[in-house]
Amino acid sequence: MTDARPSRTAATLIAEALVSNGVERVFCVPGESYLALLDALYDTDIEVTVFRHEGAAAFAAEAWGKLTGRPGILMVTRGPGMTNASAGLHVARQDSTPVIAFVGQVARSVRGREAFQEVDTGAMLGEVAKLVETIDDAARAPEIVSRAYYVATSGRPGPVVLALPEDMLSARADTPDIPPPALVPATASPEQAAAVAAALAGASRPLVVAGGPHWSAQAAADLARFAEAWDLPVAVTFRRQDRLSNDHPCYAGDLGVGMNPALAARLAAALATQTFRPYASGDPTGVAIGGAVKNVLAIACGIAEGKVFGASARPGV
Repeated sequence: MTDARPSRTAATLIAEALVSNGVERVFCVPGESYLALLDALYDTDIEVTVFRHEGAAAFAAEAWGKLTGRPGILMVTRGPGMTNASAGLHVARQDSTPVIAFVGQVARSVRGREAFQEVDTGAMLGEVAKLVETIDDAARAPEIVSRAYYVATSGRPGPVVLALPEDMLSARADTPDIPPPALVPATASPEQAAAVAAALAGASRPLVVAGGPHWSAQAAADLARFAEAWDLPVAVTFRRQDRLSNDHPCYAGDLGVGMNPALAARLAAALATQTFRPYASGDPTGVAIGGAVKNVLAIACGIAEGKVFGASARPGV
């Protein structure tokens, strides 16, 4: 931590935490419940993009997170503002997109009394977000924002929701700033890569299922080389159709809505007997990411680019 600074409002603490985490732009529909935070943003270089509907703002934040790999920042008011934004947060969860949503909330003194537009944030969004927290103490604002960044970007990325009681934003605290969290990228060990190669060598009709987060153009190119080297068919998961060019000789189709019945039958047959699971990291496909079953290898890029693909190549390839 850095040295403590003079007393600042919670709104200022949050705005400066966003600055320290490299935020360039926030997407919002202004609301009276978090006007103090909007005022604090005015004193920073962060651009504020205003929308007419919270759903549009949420989808813009999700797109920002998807394109940059950094959390898209969303700000909406309580009640209908939050519920309007929920569809975009749901997409962020299913697409493994980092998003941090700041939701205005009623004052602490009237919470639980059915105040105007009061909705329980955790009860409403707990099934959609990776984490839902309420910042009740101004002194903990930097800590909770730092945690939100870590949770939104670590493991399988996704949305985090922070509720901001209106009176808390104006409270003051002497708390110090917290540096941005350091994320350690996951990597595949040589033993895991060897296990994948051994599984492929013993498979009778192998099928690669590509999905999950953390992909890049380089990772997609590595997948193509990997599939070519092993002469493997590759199927992609829902909303992951660009992980392998659809005209590539190894492309077998997508496993989303309306999939080819023949591909569905092959996947079902391959999944019938599970033999081992070298590692897993969670993915919306329903198939263990990085886990191998008798004839299926599921791949996500929560690993360092090229590690599994290069280490799994046949000798001499």
